[in-house]
Amino acid sequence: MPIITPNDSDAPASTPAPLQSRSWAEAAAAADASTETSTGTETDSTSGDASREEPIREEPRRESVTAAAPASGAFPPNAARAGRAAAANAPISDFISSPGSFVKEQKPRPIGGFRGMLYKLSGGAWNLGPSAKQREEDELALRISRQLQGSYNTAVLSLKGGIGKTSTTVGVGLTLAEFRGDPPCAIDANPDSGDLVERALGEGIYQKATPRTITDLLKNVDNVDSLTALARYMHHAGRLHLIAGEQDPEVSDSLTAEEYLRIRQLISGYYSVALTDCGTGVTHNAMSGILQSADNLIIAAGYAVSGAKRARSTLQWLASHGYEELARNAIVVITDKDEVSSRVDKDAIEEHLSGICRQLIAVPHDRGVADGDLVTLDVLRPDTRRAYKEIAAAIVDGYV
Repeated sequence: MPIITPNDSDAPASTPAPLQSRSWAEAAAAADASTETSTGTETDSTSGDASREEPIREEPRRESVTAAAPASGAFPPNAARAGRAAAANAPISDFISSPGSFVKEQKPRPIGGFRGMLYKLSGGAWNLGPSAKQREEDELALRISRQLQGSYNTAVLSLKGGIGKTSTTVGVGLTLAEFRGDPPCAIDANPDSGDLVERALGEGIYQKATPRTITDLLKNVDNVDSLTALARYMHHAGRLHLIAGEQDPEVSDSLTAEEYLRIRQLISGYYSVALTDCGTGVTHNAMSGILQSADNLIIAAGYAVSGAKRARSTLQWLASHGYEELARNAIVVITDKDEVSSRVDKDAIEEHLSGICRQLIAVPHDRGVADGDLVTLDVLRPDTRRAYKEIAAAIVDGYV
């Protein structure tokens, strides 16, 4: 499912445009005015490949350094030094400086579809190159896999439960783990007995595992001085590393902002990308610490009217409580979890939210997400996987 943006094209996705500097309130007012007056037109654009001719490279002349010899036959010292300098500064031959010019550039191999079948049947002799869709997928992979300098954190939050917040955290975390060279970390900071690890591992596997939680890590955080020591308190869904939330209801709501910041500081020494599943609401104890350390946000929403209104309320609360930059740069993710009736105008909901955030991405209905059980990329529909790639790429876009 593509990003909900004003323009779509067959060309590969490009780096998003620079963020506008206007305030969140101005963006909200503009979005409301646009919703009331505009009819929403789409513009298609096409691009062609312009042929380029390599300029003819002319070999520079070498001028010999000569000097008149004195009568005694000795070569003057100044002339000798000039000769050595000229030799040192002479241009290097192309076959040394540009060995790649002797190798023809090879088209990328097409995967799937008619192009991939033709390539396979001809043994590689007929290579039409990748399709526009494959080029877009490759561009997404490049955006997700970019090398980062430092450690970054994305918080996933909502005001309403059951609208895809945890499934988004798991799906995007697994996608980051698939394409990035360094494994990401996901932290369950849900005060209401969060199920992040169960959704990533499966309930049966999690219950058989050593029941280490964020509370256990906090008790021994001063003794964790290596990734090996930290691994004792983590769970692993492939290359996605997870810290489980506290399951005891009497303890789960006790995580403070200071305690979360200690966990975040520890994680930042070993992981370049972290996701934090915040739970429902924005006022629980740990939330101020989460927002202080967040580099960008995912606001989970649904196509139900209540879910859309709460997503807007979340952005409005952030903008009015000192987090306007986070609100303006937020990624709103609408998950079609419950397959709402045809009476709900999905386009109107998207327009209602798209103008007050950096990006809006829709995740289609998928039983692999809606059942509330194990989330694995292998069983998800292609459109759902594509949506998670879009979200992962948008997250990394906010880091660089």
